[in-house]
Amino acid sequence: MGYTTFPVTSFEQNCSLVWCDATMEAAVIDPGGDEQQIIEAISRHHLKPVKVILTHGHLDHVGGTAMIAEHFGIPVIGPHRDDAFLLQGLEQQAQMFAFPKTRDFTPDQWLQQGDEITVGERTLGVLHCPGHTPGHIVLFDKEHKLLFAGDVLFRGSIGRTDFPRGNHQQLIDSIQQRLWPLPDDVTVIPGHGPETTIGIERATNPFVP
Repeated sequence: MGYTTFPVTSFEQNCSLVWCDATMEAAVIDPGGDEQQIIEAISRHHLKPVKVILTHGHLDHVGGTAMIAEHFGIPVIGPHRDDAFLLQGLEQQAQMFAFPKTRDFTPDQWLQQGDEITVGERTLGVLHCPGHTPGHIVLFDKEHKLLFAGDVLFRGSIGRTDFPRGNHQQLIDSIQQRLWPLPDDVTVIPGHGPETTIGIERATNPFVP
């Protein structure tokens, strides 16, 4: 089992590489941009990328998706279909936020609650956690107790809900119903900022009742 996380773009969004030690097959989670940096990280770890996985449709998490998928000839998986409106508006988002030109795309596969994604001999479970966006999903590696949380949960904070179709109560419900039941020692890799754990956030996060 292996993973590495590093920030990309001016939004300092965490892009993660997750791989199986037995096969060295890897997934790229949320390639927001700075594609060459991602390609170099894949080469440095001697990985064989087999898929891109998206937690949600915001530009800073998906801006490099089309280029990375085409470069390696791999499919794009996720997020939930309810984020389709965001992926069909990427060109407009890029213009608004002065990002490099990004074209709209449709994933090869949408995800929903309870799906499982294999990466070599690893399995990532899918939890649908709407609120930050309606189609936001998180990825849970039960065996290694890792949660790739996107913009649902951060160290000491939670995702914003003032974007189109964001819903604060829905986000709180997602955290309480999907994430809080997980074990205390699950490591949370958020979409921005440093790692934390479920136990720490359940006990101290000031934004979740």
